[in-house]
Amino acid sequence: MPHLFPSERFRTSPKEVWTTAFQDLGQRIADFFVRQASHQRALAYLQGLMSPVARKNGWQVAEEVGEATPYAMQHLLDRARWDCDSVRDELRTYTSQAIADPHGVLVIDETGFLKKGRKSVGVQRQYSGTAGRIENCQVGVFLSYASSRGHTLLDRELYLPKSWTDNPERCREAHVPAEVTFATKPELAQRMLERTLDSGLPVAWVAGDTVYGSSQKLRASLEVRKQAYALAVTCKEQVEVQGTSRRVDQVARSLAREEWQELSAGAGSKGPRLFAWARMELVTPEVNGWQHWLLIRRSLDEGAKPAEMAYVLVFAPAGTSLEGMVAAFGARWTVEQCFEEGKGEVGLDEYEVRSWHGWYRHVTLSMLALAFLTVLRANEKEDALKKSLDSLARPRRQRRPTLFKPKYLLFSL
Repeated sequence: MPHLFPSERFRTSPKEVWTTAFQDLGQRIADFFVRQASHQRALAYLQGLMSPVARKNGWQVAEEVGEATPYAMQHLLDRARWDCDSVRDELRTYTSQAIADPHGVLVIDETGFLKKGRKSVGVQRQYSGTAGRIENCQVGVFLSYASSRGHTLLDRELYLPKSWTDNPERCREAHVPAEVTFATKPELAQRMLERTLDSGLPVAWVAGDTVYGSSQKLRASLEVRKQAYALAVTCKEQVEVQGTSRRVDQVARSLAREEWQELSAGAGSKGPRLFAWARMELVTPEVNGWQHWLLIRRSLDEGAKPAEMAYVLVFAPAGTSLEGMVAAFGARWTVEQCFEEGKGEVGLDEYEVRSWHGWYRHVTLSMLALAFLTVLRANEKEDALKKSLDSLARPRRQRRPTLFKPKYLLFSL
């Protein structure tokens, strides 16, 4: 969004602010479309995704933007010539310029897209966190960015199971590029992390759940870059404590009561998310000035059942505080909000495409729409704060000249 001084933004209507910001976004991605018609269609698609229409499928998006049939939108996602990955890269630049700060956190996670049949690329019966059970679905691995100004999705990779990569004909039918081979979810996450960190986006921490924290290769790649992380692991993870290899749950049980601290992992829908936390130094890494820790989170609900535990491997500069580790790991919840907002507001999961490039094109445009809304909200909050501060300051400036006036001046006509 072009920079507007607060006083200038205050003088413009919400519609003018939205229009100016959207025009800027459109200019940012214009060069990645071979034909101007495709670029304009993409902007119409973005508007449809951000519209209040109940379901963001091809028919309803087309109707929302005034088209009689969905064929033009289907052409955009299927045969039109444009560079989807360059749009993704511009999305990252846009996010960096608008909401980045030195304390930003990258969060890795996955989400499921429930589908019928077996033709949609990557679909099979597999576990879906969205459904909480095994379902016929696609799974996308995503990278999000969270800062004090907001959070949004940055990157995406479609997980292609071996039932697909071992079947070349099935892949050809879904237009999967010939060079695509099987990659685990942590390997997909590592690709996204590498290109994002290479871009220069300010990142203080990387956080993720056990799927990604349990990957030694992923953790090692971050350590080589001297990139701090707080990654969850399962209770069976082995760590070295004082020269002895032990399971992390055994380490947790050995901690004394006074080693635990009650801290908030951030604000939740019902207030601060309070847990008991403890940490233990592990074997010192080869990277000078850095340290490994085991961070343990324990629920405060202790009754007939043992308190629930979470185990986190931390790599960070020596001297990092417990509070800093807790805040970094607590930022993981923002990716869940991104999924909820992406599916609820910009149709992240409401596509009707079956091909490889169709999935990437829809998801990328949906992510771009989500980032646009995130930036607008960040600017609105900033303006509201400045308006509030101005309103508090203005009466003081108005009253100050009268404080020391004689009474006859105050009551003179």
